[in-house]
Amino acid sequence: MEKLEVGEIFTITDENEQEQEVEVLGTVNIEGTEYAAVGFVEDLQQGGEEDIDVFFLKIDHEGDLAFIESDEEFEKVSNAFDEMMDEEE
Repeated sequence: MEKLEVGEIFTITDENEQEQEVEVLGTVNIEGTEYAAVGFVEDLQQGGEEDIDVFFLKIDHEGDLAFIESDEEFEKVSNAFDEMMDEEE
């Protein structure tokens, strides 16, 4: 997979083997690792920022996506993304 761009839409398979379309909301690089913040397209189309579930995917060196597995890593990425969004406002 090439570098993800904001607004790009792709399909992932969730833990229940269901395919879901997600849209890239932003990317952030932390200590040399790239992460993408994504939201479900269906939620984004319905509007209302409070209703959007945002989650993060890790992008490995080969461009493959992986779910974040530890709470510590999730907190680190979530905080970095929040800071990035605050700077853009």
